[in-house]
Amino acid sequence: MTAAPAPTPEDTPLSPALSGAVPLADWGLIRARGADAVTFLQGQLTNELASAGATQARLAGYCSPKGRLLASFVAWQVAGAEDWLLACSADVLPPTLKRLSMFVMRAQCKLSQADDVALWGLAGPAAQQWLGTDLPAQAWGVSRVKDAQVVRLPDVDGTVRCLWAGPADQTPAQLPALSLQAWQVLEVRSGVARIVAATSEAFVPQMVNFELVGGVNFKKGCYPGQEVVARSQYRGTLKRRGALLATQAPMQAGQEIFLASEPEQPAGQIALAASADGQGWEAFAEVKRAALAGELHLGSAQGPALQVRALPYAVPQDEA
Repeated sequence: MTAAPAPTPEDTPLSPALSGAVPLADWGLIRARGADAVTFLQGQLTNELASAGATQARLAGYCSPKGRLLASFVAWQVAGAEDWLLACSADVLPPTLKRLSMFVMRAQCKLSQADDVALWGLAGPAAQQWLGTDLPAQAWGVSRVKDAQVVRLPDVDGTVRCLWAGPADQTPAQLPALSLQAWQVLEVRSGVARIVAATSEAFVPQMVNFELVGGVNFKKGCYPGQEVVARSQYRGTLKRRGALLATQAPMQAGQEIFLASEPEQPAGQIALAASADGQGWEAFAEVKRAALAGELHLGSAQGPALQVRALPYAVPQDEA
């Protein structure tokens, strides 16, 4: 029996109802505070923070000594250079906070879980209208809205996306409710990996296109795994890249991907997956570049067929 074709972003356009706000229960926040906060974070993360200022956020990774991403962050200043928030996946927050705290040593930087801050996702025309002139003009811009801060994420299919971080007793309640599933579909389609527990230590940043979306600065100082990340960038061959995939079968982070002609070993791994309606599923995954032209399957070489979809940004074609 021939399986029905998997839905694509073109087949399943984003609903006009995809507009509003949702509490991000699967995200968490770390606060870094102190005179040495920027210096400390500079020595731990893949991106440069010192020049961000009050109006720019940074996408950044936290790597193991082997250059594998332990966590990924959206980081921004809260109240000057001595107070930062780092948004990450909730399931990697406790071990990441513990590991980072081990290296603070004598630095004047206190790390803690920011339980006093609520994090919401805002999307679509309702969010755009509600923010008005407070909407940052470009991706990774930061603005202040009363007691909260708004970080603009990259748009997806023309849909505005933002993080809203404010006091835990406040919410962007004026906006209609947005489902978490719809927000997660937008996140997948953005092609920006959020490292979760199932994929912690699975990827060197380039495997999930992290440097293509602004998550790595190759001119900054040292950080854990920096030599591996730099070598992966400059040795001239990147054999694995991030790709968008679609199928009708349920997918989840950490699942392996197989090439039909090479059933004995996986060709990739799911980084993030989501479904707005439980019918068609989409994923952002790390895949061998040579396998992208072949028959990809989920879970095994006989598993559900996967279709490759276009990313919202260009991937260099002359690096393989």
